[in-house]
Amino acid sequence: MSEQSLRQEDRQQQQAGPPAHVDAGDAGYSKSLKARHVNMIAIGGAIGTGLFLGAGGRLKDAGPSLAVAYAVCGIFAFLVVRALGELVLHRPSSGAFVSYAREFLGEKGAFVAGWMYFLNWATTGVADITAVATYTHYWGMFTEIPQWVIALIALAVVLTVNLISVKIFGELEFWFAIIKVGALVVFMAIGIFLLVTREQVAGTSTGPSLITDHGGVFPHGVLPMLLVIQGVVFAYASVELVGVAAGETENPEKIMPKAINSIMWRVGLFYVGSVVLLSMLLPSDSYSGDQSPFVTVLSKIGVPAAGGVMNLVVLTAAMSSLNSGLYSTGRILRSMAMSGSAPKFTGAMSRTQVPYGGILLTAFFCVLGVGLNYVVPDKAFEIVLNFAAIGILSTWAVIMLCHLLFWRRAQAGQLTRPGYRLPGSPYTEIVTLGFLASVLVLMWADGGASRLTVMALPAILAALVIGWFASRGRMKDPR
Repeated sequence: MSEQSLRQEDRQQQQAGPPAHVDAGDAGYSKSLKARHVNMIAIGGAIGTGLFLGAGGRLKDAGPSLAVAYAVCGIFAFLVVRALGELVLHRPSSGAFVSYAREFLGEKGAFVAGWMYFLNWATTGVADITAVATYTHYWGMFTEIPQWVIALIALAVVLTVNLISVKIFGELEFWFAIIKVGALVVFMAIGIFLLVTREQVAGTSTGPSLITDHGGVFPHGVLPMLLVIQGVVFAYASVELVGVAAGETENPEKIMPKAINSIMWRVGLFYVGSVVLLSMLLPSDSYSGDQSPFVTVLSKIGVPAAGGVMNLVVLTAAMSSLNSGLYSTGRILRSMAMSGSAPKFTGAMSRTQVPYGGILLTAFFCVLGVGLNYVVPDKAFEIVLNFAAIGILSTWAVIMLCHLLFWRRAQAGQLTRPGYRLPGSPYTEIVTLGFLASVLVLMWADGGASRLTVMALPAILAALVIGWFASRGRMKDPR
């Protein structure tokens, strides 16, 4: 080859930039998730137990201003998943943000991202099985069964389904999402009918006057609305799941933008719309953290069976969330195991192309949560909710940091951004990171279990440091 040809080849390589990052943890998966699966996974990620169960107690605390909290948090949740969507189109990966953290933040970043995400879902899984037990106790025939027994049964069922194949997972999530969306649409139709016909609910006249005559949008001031934000963030905890699913999807460049863009209007309709509707059907102090607000309304319109049906639906939402948590942590832990930052067995793949090692590890910690239901059944949900919130905040922060570094490399000409982009970079990432930091401040201000969770951060960081030094001897480049 002539000297001139060599110079020309060097110029071409410089223009092409550095070689594309390849994650060995992405190998071995089947591309079994179809467009309908991903679209419904996106819906299911945006609608979960945070709305169905948590909205009751938050309505009581913050009143109609809860709708404002849902709207604000929903906007930031959308920005996070939009940033993740751009990274997915840059390079689809079942390791999702852990794989992107490895590419843009290095192995330390991937280690922190992966284990904080595991903390998120290990604790969220406990919250989900606690919610299942709570919903089940709604029916009298189950009240004598201990809460921990119901939680264990729920975990066993979802674990079995998750270990079969990703196609079964996708089908289950598809129908879970259909049930959740269908139920919310029916409830909203009933609520609108009650408003239009001016029907009374439990002897109370419905309509906007229920808001204006009971202290307005902020009946207890602005502070209660700010303090419930930490729980509202938990309500959006699964939105990033759509990014994990991209690694097992055919043609993600066509499917992902549509699925992600649809999250915004779903948040506005189902979260904000539902809270506004609930606030006009009953005074906010009529709701309770012990019961789904939808069940409260339907039970009080004189159709007890309707309350039972909705309770079954919210039970489905909890099972869906648990199913998603086992799915996503299995993929994340396998990506980490391939680099040596997670136990070797979590990288194991079954003949049906399911990373069963990571799934079983998450299930094991959920079993510990069953023990929590045995020891403190009344406080189990609140305790794990706060630790899950810490995991969510760190996961979202990692996604935005990765995107910020991704943007910088694009500005330097080292890579090309896809056509589907996060708008407003780099300011969008900075503002979002500021919002996430403010949630930690609010958790401290809330006191109680929330403050204890923030105080536990040094212990969590110490555990990460110890884990890093214990693991770095077996670290390797997963490419």
